[in-house]
Amino acid sequence: ALVRGVSADDAIESMKLRANILNIKLVAELPLSKQIKAMGESSRRIEIYQFCDALTAKRMVEYNMSFAAYLPCRITLVEDEKGQAWLMTMNLDMFINHPKFDVKFKQEATRVRDTLLEIMRAGAKGDL
Repeated sequence: ALVRGVSADDAIESMKLRANILNIKLVAELPLSKQIKAMGESSRRIEIYQFCDALTAKRMVEYNMSFAAYLPCRITLVEDEKGQAWLMTMNLDMFINHPKFDVKFKQEATRVRDTLLEIMRAGAKGDL
């Protein structure tokens, strides 16, 4: 999602507030570009925000242990070469549309995807 007309800081604040409203916990913030700069390299802004609904995460891992590698859900803020901020996350449709998943699991995965997209839309629009 392109962050247009909103500062990166406002986008991040909006995502945090929307996650809180949606009862999704922000479990980690990784200021990757700050770490890169601390190591003496230049970097555009890169920050990773990790969100989790613990009960959903538990059900996903119980359904298939391999899903633990994808937890928690991540949204990354990245500045392009022009300084424009973008919000990105993994495409969960590949999981949702897997033919071996039952209807209940697909519904749960769809809810997670929709929640992440709502958080990103709030950030991109600066909706507090």
